[in-house]
Amino acid sequence: MTDRALTLSQRAKSIVKDPFFWLGAKEMSGTALGIAAWGLVTGVAMVKSGLSVPLALLMGFTAYAGSAQLAVLPLIAVGAPLWVVWFTAICVNLRFVILSSMWRSYFSHLSLRHRLTAAYFSGDVIFVNFMRRYPDAKPQPEQLPYFWGAAVTNWVAWQIPSTLGIFLADQIPLSWGLGFAGVLALLGVLLSMLNDRATWVASVVACTAAVAAFALPLKLNILVAIAAAVAAGLMTEQLQKQASQLPAVRDKESQS
Repeated sequence: MTDRALTLSQRAKSIVKDPFFWLGAKEMSGTALGIAAWGLVTGVAMVKSGLSVPLALLMGFTAYAGSAQLAVLPLIAVGAPLWVVWFTAICVNLRFVILSSMWRSYFSHLSLRHRLTAAYFSGDVIFVNFMRRYPDAKPQPEQLPYFWGAAVTNWVAWQIPSTLGIFLADQIPLSWGLGFAGVLALLGVLLSMLNDRATWVASVVACTAAVAAFALPLKLNILVAIAAAVAAGLMTEQLQKQASQLPAVRDKESQS
């Protein structure tokens, strides 16, 4: 074993032994069932859409992005242009650019390789749980073990059912209604993230835009919904910021 591998192994063991690692795993386990259902549906959907088992496995382990995978599968099935597939996946995952900018306040001291690894394992629900426990953007020693406890739990809860769905897709009939189960799982994950006005507004606008633009070809209504949701969320946050600053401005004007 090389010195680098030995160092990484020792660091991993110390993180796993940290009580905050298990705290992160425990708090993430509350949504593990919904994540597992979503992963199973995605695994089945990849094969049902025409992907071979090896290609589905490659997509599942490299992409590791359920919403993006489900968004591009219909496009792949109908033979959409590659640029549409890539653009859709990028738009669906644009939220991770925002999440990463917030993670930076906590993990900027880590090496580039460590940050890239953390970026692969990060997820929406992990972010919600982490920010709920550590709302102040100040690095603390227990944050990294907590993150990895949540991240490993989420990865296992997703990849095992997703892999089972890939191998058992031909034995699982569509009449089981797994698509509906996946929708319920997504709703459970979504509701856990609706914790402020901007998120609520963005969610409502996204739903409305997706339904209104449903007739567009190549599932482009998804892109319309994403663009509308991002615009609505940013506008709501800006209005909230202006509203919070208004009393201070009025006090300054009254004093002058």
